Amino acid sequence: MPEAPDMTTEPRPVYVIGGGPGGLAAAAALRARGVRAVVVEKSGSVGDSWRRHYDRLHLHTTRRLSGLPGLAVPRRFGRWVSRDNVVCYLEKYAEYHELELVTGVEVTRIDRAADGAGWVLHASGGRELTGRAVVVATGFNHTPAVPDWPGAAEYRGELLHAGAYRNPAPYAGRDVLVVGTGNTGAEIAVDLAEGGAARVRLAVRTAPHIVRRSTAGWPAQRSGILVRRLPVRLVDRISALQAKVAVPDLSAYGLPRPDTGLYSRVRQGAIPVQDVGLIAAVRSGAVEPVAAVASFDGEGVVLADGSRISPDVVIAATGYRRALEGLVGHLGVLDERGRPRPHGARTDPAAPGLYFTGFTNPISGMFREMALDAERIAKALARSRRP
Repeated sequence: MPEAPDMTTEPRPVYVIGGGPGGLAAAAALRARGVRAVVVEKSGSVGDSWRRHYDRLHLHTTRRLSGLPGLAVPRRFGRWVSRDNVVCYLEKYAEYHELELVTGVEVTRIDRAADGAGWVLHASGGRELTGRAVVVATGFNHTPAVPDWPGAAEYRGELLHAGAYRNPAPYAGRDVLVVGTGNTGAEIAVDLAEGGAARVRLAVRTAPHIVRRSTAGWPAQRSGILVRRLPVRLVDRISALQAKVAVPDLSAYGLPRPDTGLYSRVRQGAIPVQDVGLIAAVRSGAVEPVAAVASFDGEGVVLADGSRISPDVVIAATGYRRALEGLVGHLGVLDERGRPRPHGARTDPAAPGLYFTGFTNPISGMFREMALDAERIAKALARSRRP
């Protein structure tokens, strides 16, 4: 157990908003440097978003490269850590580091303190919390985003966001359309096919890059780490050659190879799909790629190629919004897509002392990058406290 530093001389702590991996990592790194940090979490426990993910989910990054500062992920959790074990790890992490947690309190707005020497957090119950700095770690997957499809409100089948999906049991014997070919959509489609759904189709708007999670024991994450700082065109060429060797051409099944490079797509925010069964499911016909959804029509779904299908259930694996506008939108720190411009130890000149972590999805692994962010933020804040 780390020795607890004396923080009694810090009446204005650093507030960390969000009790997920990014927030806990930042709080632990700050505490290790003698900076008092208070984690404010709107739910009743740490790791809330992980608790709500689908049952099948495992980290796509290795255990050894997914540990947060000051505590490794236990070996018994295996190489690819399950959702439930991620939750166990986060609970143990908060306990091990003796983090100062406030649960059941939602921060709704952040403003500069009147004296200009810190920040005021407006929270549920009329609370106002004043801190010398704030770390926003409310999460990449914050608010489910469902496209405004024409006719969706009148659709007589079942329509839900992937965030509400847990396991295939409720869909056994049913015709299901999964919309979206990111990692979530691909994995849910495979889960449904293996779990007894009568038919599973996968609506594809843009063909994804598919990579093997591990090749001959070498995880895709390590490749992501190695190439992060190489020229985009070079990584595109390398990944294209690698894909031809490791990933079969699925064009005949309705899933062609992408016409843009892997790293070019990553720089635009599209992470490659790690294969956890999709390739085999498509080749066997268990998962059928179809065109993107254009609209809904009563009991049917109209696809972009003009065809019409009538699934019993539509699961929208269409991503999430960061939903930071109400919290910090008035501070001028968000870009046109609602993402924070500053990240990690970088802050906006107009908002010094306001930090963000966990709002990118790098190919080198989100947990790894949040751990690095945490150390950098803690170092910056410890340095700024010196006389």
